Amino acid sequence: MTPLAATALVFLGLLLLAGGGEALVRGATALARLAGLTPAVIGLTVVAVGTSLPELVVSIFAALGGQPDIAVGNVVGSNIFNVVGVLGITALITVVPVHGTAVKLEWPFMFVASCGVVLLARDGLLDRLEAGFLLVSLVLFIGFMVRLARREVAGAEQAEFEAEVAQRTLRAPRARGLLALGAVAGGIVLLVLGGRALVLGAVELARLAGMTERVIGLTVVAIGTSMPEVAASVMAALRGRTDVAVANLIGSNIFNLLGILGITALIQPVPVSAAMLSGDMVWMLLTAFALFPILRTGMRVSRLEGAILLAIYAAYLGVLLGG
Repeated sequence: MTPLAATALVFLGLLLLAGGGEALVRGATALARLAGLTPAVIGLTVVAVGTSLPELVVSIFAALGGQPDIAVGNVVGSNIFNVVGVLGITALITVVPVHGTAVKLEWPFMFVASCGVVLLARDGLLDRLEAGFLLVSLVLFIGFMVRLARREVAGAEQAEFEAEVAQRTLRAPRARGLLALGAVAGGIVLLVLGGRALVLGAVELARLAGMTERVIGLTVVAIGTSMPEVAASVMAALRGRTDVAVANLIGSNIFNLLGILGITALIQPVPVSAAMLSGDMVWMLLTAFALFPILRTGMRVSRLEGAILLAIYAAYLGVLLGG
């Protein structure tokens, strides 16, 4: 395969993943609304999980294909990029408010989950028992957040969830179950095709470019599968609707750690390389920790803080690519 063909396969995979993820989220959101769930509950479950589906599909294919560095690097790289890249870009466009439970509950849970994953991976393997622990933790967290959302979501957050859910729902008037189910099924097909194409293209691109699968997973794959979050965050910033931006990004990171690694390792135990443990996972912990004082300062993320976050990501890329 030529470098051009491998690159084209990567871009094709990313396009299919983006389209499939969007179709599935819109269909699932329509079904949730038909079932009578509130916008806050839908936003914290269907939308939050749905936006991480491209990462899930890619990690599963990578693990089954014998590319564990891509499977783990996709999650670790996405979490680093979400915290310092996506949030940094969003804050440069407009000041991002920090509301509700983002500091008191979601950030602590994300940091604890990050530490937990690193501890579980210290022996160089995420096995099925550890995967089960991660998935049980995710279910408990989602259950608690749904219960909290029904009682304590503030007015500004509620309005933002309503706007986000409306934007993510099928546009057809009075979209019924059959149409929504069709969108879900079509989304799944596109996700499977896109995940397969992206992994194949990324592996070939790494071979042709002389880069390790770890580096490709942490950069090309991780950034590419996070593009839906980038697009959603940028559009929300341009429209002045960023009330739940921080909560969404933190929620995505939590699902990446507990859901994606949990489901992937449950299907196929995933080896974790020493370089990932001693380097990239440490960066993941450091960037997660660095986010806390930024969130606490004035309960907002300013443009200066956004620039600092992007500088941190540039420093990480410099270390990664320079090594």
